[in-house]
Amino acid sequence: MSAFCPLLFSSALLLAAAPPATAADIPYLSGRVVDHAEILSPAARERLTATLRAHEKNTTNQIAVLTVPTLHGESIEEYALRVFEQWKLGQKDKDNGVLVVVVPQDRKLRIEVGYGLEGALTDVAASRIIRNLITPQFKAGNFDRGVEDGVAAIVEQLEGKGAVPGAAPAAATSAAKQSVLSGIQAPDLPLTERILFGAFIFGIIGLFTVIGVLTPGMGWFLYLFLIPFWAMFPIVVVGTDGALALLIIYLVGFPLAKLGIARSPWYEKAKKDLKTKGKATVGGFTFGAGSSGGSSWSSSSGSFSGGGGSSGGGGSSGSW
Repeated sequence: MSAFCPLLFSSALLLAAAPPATAADIPYLSGRVVDHAEILSPAARERLTATLRAHEKNTTNQIAVLTVPTLHGESIEEYALRVFEQWKLGQKDKDNGVLVVVVPQDRKLRIEVGYGLEGALTDVAASRIIRNLITPQFKAGNFDRGVEDGVAAIVEQLEGKGAVPGAAPAAATSAAKQSVLSGIQAPDLPLTERILFGAFIFGIIGLFTVIGVLTPGMGWFLYLFLIPFWAMFPIVVVGTDGALALLIIYLVGFPLAKLGIARSPWYEKAKKDLKTKGKATVGGFTFGAGSSGGSSWSSSSGSFSGGGGSSGGGGSSGSW
C-alpha cells in the first residue's frame, strides 16, 4: 500500500500536466481572415481583409482574425497563445500583432495582444470591445457585424482615434461617472479583479471593524481610526457612490452594533476582567489594559497576509 500511493500520486500529476488529447489544430495562415468555422459571409471576409490590410499599411501592425468550430476542452487563452506563436503576428522588432479568435460552438472569443501594443490596446480596452461591441451581436446571431465592429474598434484604438465606439450607454456612464464630493473616477475592472480586490480590502478592514466592535475600551478608537479606510479603499471595488454608501453604513452600523452587544454577559465579563485582571480574552483575542484606559490586542490564532496577481500576454477573453 505504501508503494502504491506514491505511484498513484505520480500518475495523477502526469495526467494533470498532460495536454488535451484532442487539442484543436492550428489552421494554416492563409490570409488576414481565416474563417475555419465558416461563420462569416464572403462579403464580410472581404471587408475585414481590406480594413486590416489598410491598417497594416498605415501602421505596420498586423491584425488577424481566426474562427475555429471548437477547442475540444482547451482553454481559449492557451489556444490563442499557441496560434500567436505559430503565426508570429507582428514585426519581429516591434511585437505589434493582434489576434482575434472566435469559437462559435464553445461560445468563446479572445483578443490576444502582442507585447508591443499592450500600451495602446490595454486589457481593459479589449474587454470593453468584447463586452460592448462583439458579444451583443453574437448573442443576436450576427457574426458578421460582431467581428466587423470589434475589428473596427481595435483599429481605431490602435490608431488613437478615440474611445471604443458603440459602447453601451449604461456601461459608459458607469465608467465615466465621477463623485461630486471627491472627483475620483469610478473603476472599470473585470468582475474577477473586483472579487480579488474586494476579498483583500474588505478582509482587512472588516477584521479590524469586528475587533473594534468586540473590544471594550479600544473599540471606539478603532471606530474613528477606520473611517478614512472605509471612505477610500472600497472605491477600487464599488466606485465612489458605493464607497459613500458603505461609509454611511459603517458610521451608523458600528455604534449600533457596539451598543447592542454592550450589555451581553461576555462583553460585561470582558470589561470586568480588564479592570480587575488587566486583560481579557474574546474570541481568541487577548486584550490588555493600557495606561490611558484603552486596550491593546494580540491574537493567539496567528497572523493574516494578503497577496496580488499579475497578468502577462495581454488581451481579454469573453463568452456569449
